[in-house]
Amino acid sequence: MLYIVATPIGNLGDLTIRALDVLKDADLILCEDTRVTRKLLERFGIQKPTMSYHHHSKLEKVGQIMELLRAEKKIALVSDAGTPGISDPGNKLVEEVARHLPEVAIIPIPGASAVAAVASISGFPMDRFLFLGYPPQKKKRKKYFEEVVSSLYPVVFYESPFRIRRTLEELQRVAPDIKIVVGRELTKKFETIYRGMIEEVLMKLGDSPKGEFVVIAKKFHSRVDSSEE
Repeated sequence: MLYIVATPIGNLGDLTIRALDVLKDADLILCEDTRVTRKLLERFGIQKPTMSYHHHSKLEKVGQIMELLRAEKKIALVSDAGTPGISDPGNKLVEEVARHLPEVAIIPIPGASAVAAVASISGFPMDRFLFLGYPPQKKKRKKYFEEVVSSLYPVVFYESPFRIRRTLEELQRVAPDIKIVVGRELTKKFETIYRGMIEEVLMKLGDSPKGEFVVIAKKFHSRVDSSEE
């Protein structure tokens, strides 16, 4: 079996009882960074073998994982934080297992998700939304922001502290009147929610913001907005 296990995005209290049971019962835990995951496992007294699995993992490692699954081993996949398979390489492994080992059960163990967390407190209509992961670091950034602005529904994306100001400034140039909600360090000690027009949020962020960020942007279009009233 392959378990896709959500881990906390900050607050360790968000690890579910079911996730704990799966990690305790697993034969092997696949991690983005074994050092990060070992801290989590030590916190809950879990002693299980770990193996790194990330963007740069070679095909040989995927083959090794497939062989373990063929041998009916219980494997749990975790990311450094949040739900695997969303903006990380977990979905590639799931694709390979589903294609080549259809007899292996792939079981989601839901839990913390930065997307769901910020969506729940956005105040925007979130019955429909678009998730776009991280903006491109170099090419096609303008096209990316134009896609954000043209969406009829709220758009959720991630950004690092090193690029958050640049990203919001570029989005502001495309649509200065767009409304945003920014979640910083969600579930952690210094969790902060910023709301308003981009100019307002940029002032609140300051010049050197720290932490991990989740952004929801909503360009209000008259056709959709009138239909929602």
